[in-house]
Amino acid sequence: MCDNFAMASSGVAAHEDEFPVDWHPHRGMDLLSYIKSGVGRHGDSMGNRETFATPGMQWVSAGSGIEHAEGGGTPAGDTMKGFQIWINVPSTKKMDDPRYGTHPPSDIPLIDLGFGATARLLAGKLDDSPDYGARGPFQTAANVTMVDLELAPGAALNHSVPRGLDTALLYVYEGSAASINGAPVGPQSIVQFDAGDDEARGLDLVAGGKGLAAMLFAGKRLNEPIAWHGPIVMNTQAELRQCFSELRAGTFPPIKVEWPGRGGYKIAANGRKAASAGAAAAT
Repeated sequence: MCDNFAMASSGVAAHEDEFPVDWHPHRGMDLLSYIKSGVGRHGDSMGNRETFATPGMQWVSAGSGIEHAEGGGTPAGDTMKGFQIWINVPSTKKMDDPRYGTHPPSDIPLIDLGFGATARLLAGKLDDSPDYGARGPFQTAANVTMVDLELAPGAALNHSVPRGLDTALLYVYEGSAASINGAPVGPQSIVQFDAGDDEARGLDLVAGGKGLAAMLFAGKRLNEPIAWHGPIVMNTQAELRQCFSELRAGTFPPIKVEWPGRGGYKIAANGRKAASAGAAAAT
């Protein structure tokens, strides 16, 4: 899933546990909040509390489960733009311990491709060329590449998707393309490529008169069943029922710190499991 949003901020949160996007659960998936303007802000059941500059990102590999909340870092009236991206992960990774990362602009490789084109590398590698050894900081459990491409008006780019990735999509979120592999593409369009041939990797992009900004998503198909209900993405209906049973019983997520605003919990200073005085260690 890719949610491309742009919204005026209601202001900076008055309390550390106040978030416009309220607390909610995830299991069995990885999620990325890539914020292009405004101020990113995040809290989660692992004890993380982060505010970050943009264009920056915050990601979670939910594994066996997390609860998190977002927003409340951007001054009132300023516009917050960005993407919330969900990635399905292999069945063998769905119940791993959760992981987390926050990255300011300096952590995200920004690659000058020449001729008016740049690439901000969010996940995976840019291509199979040895010229760019960097990898995006989103440590998803899935085999994917995610690139934010920006082209100046009239700029042309030939880009190759890494071998072994058999799904490829390009989402034009700003401007338009005079052509993509020979076909004109307007704004807010999605192009799906035939990525089944490892010898046919090339994308030819020519930006229109207002330039082009596009997200490239490429990945390796899992070819596994999907059982999906809201923010929980598993493989079977039985796994979904188990997760919602845990939510009703108050035993979700299975790994958490104690944190304020959620039943009198306390934040762990190091963002790991914690115990408060007179309380058992977090489960």
